[in-house]
Amino acid sequence: MITLTKEDGPADLDGVTHLSIGVSWDPTAGTSGGVMGKLRRKAGTDLDLIAIAMQGGDPVRLAGLDSLDPMGNGSLQHSGDNQTGHGDGDDETVTVEFARIPGNITAIVFIAAAFKKGSSFQKARNISFKVYDASGGSSQQVADIWPSLLTKDNACAVAKAVRVGGSWKLEVINTTGKVKQGDEHALMAFAVSK
Repeated sequence: MITLTKEDGPADLDGVTHLSIGVSWDPTAGTSGGVMGKLRRKAGTDLDLIAIAMQGGDPVRLAGLDSLDPMGNGSLQHSGDNQTGHGDGDDETVTVEFARIPGNITAIVFIAAAFKKGSSFQKARNISFKVYDASGGSSQQVADIWPSLLTKDNACAVAKAVRVGGSWKLEVINTTGKVKQGDEHALMAFAVSK
């Protein structure tokens, strides 16, 4: 088992064959009360978990938004788009099977973003990123990452898995930034900067 914090630096993933990262959030009424508050809570907000596979310094595949299996072999899979934050547990999840990740992929950056127009971190509460060791068919949580409630940003680089020789390391990043909503190139540039 691994236990991860940002302060610990990269952790060896020796023995971890499957890794999952999930994002969960609760919809909020914000500063609205009464009927408007109820409507805002019911509508929720759409945050997106995105995994960007890197080849050297170039983003080459994206899991999330409308791409659920970008490698075409199940090695990097997204659970699908939750557009409200309603429900228990993780709202969106990305799972990596390291042995099947193509050899040209050198890193995978995990990002959560209020990517679609009208969505924002400020319209969500209790945002949490959980990291699971999903090896052997069971899932054991190894990290729980919480971004600051004070951020006015709309993206958070959660973690980065890096190939080192024949093995992988995982580093908690938990750094926020701004991306232009709806602009995949801005999202890729944010991932490259991490």
